[in-house]
Amino acid sequence: MAIVWPCALSVDAYVAVGREVEVPRPECPGCAASMSFWSGYCRDVRQAGQCRKLFIRRARCRPCARTHALLPAFVLVRRLDVVETIGAVIAMVVLGPGGVRPAAARAGVPDTTAREWLRRFAGRAEALATACAALAVELGAEALRPARDASRRALEGIASAFAAASALPGWAALGHWRFASAVCGGRLLATNTDSPYLVIGSRRFMPPVPRSGAEDGGRGGPGP
Repeated sequence: MAIVWPCALSVDAYVAVGREVEVPRPECPGCAASMSFWSGYCRDVRQAGQCRKLFIRRARCRPCARTHALLPAFVLVRRLDVVETIGAVIAMVVLGPGGVRPAAARAGVPDTTAREWLRRFAGRAEALATACAALAVELGAEALRPARDASRRALEGIASAFAAASALPGWAALGHWRFASAVCGGRLLATNTDSPYLVIGSRRFMPPVPRSGAEDGGRGGPGP
């Protein structure tokens, strides 16, 4: 399992410090016990077409006898490219007049990779939109007037939640895509469609499950 921490370091700065990277000591997501650092491993990440090797620290919960990878917020679970690249492609296609090919070319990634990102994001969009809108309100923002398209609603929800979280210490420096990675535990493009379990510091938010159109009178929006 992975725990994503709100890392504001650039990829180059992270790579430069290597095994000396300072990672905040996490609490176990299962029992909330303080975890101890437990070695680590290397993995690749791609930014601007260049692959870099990262050292990923691990942490161990003694009561649960489980270890967790501690991913910096620019990394998504099971994705090679940094979250800013993935997010930029998604935003260009969902919000812009262009299609997948020009967005992929601009990001320097294959068309097939970009299409897979869009497919995954669309599959998660309803849950993300509901979760992020709920988080934004929890953090003091006004409720959004949702867009019709689920992917647009998800992008609006991420932006609104990030704007609200930026008032808290340390979060503004992340940028909204690293913020999205952090609060979704790196599962922005996860294969499952469960609502993400949102985490900001020691505050945890279990967002409501979006209702179907039949259940809410055909509006297709989140429940109260």
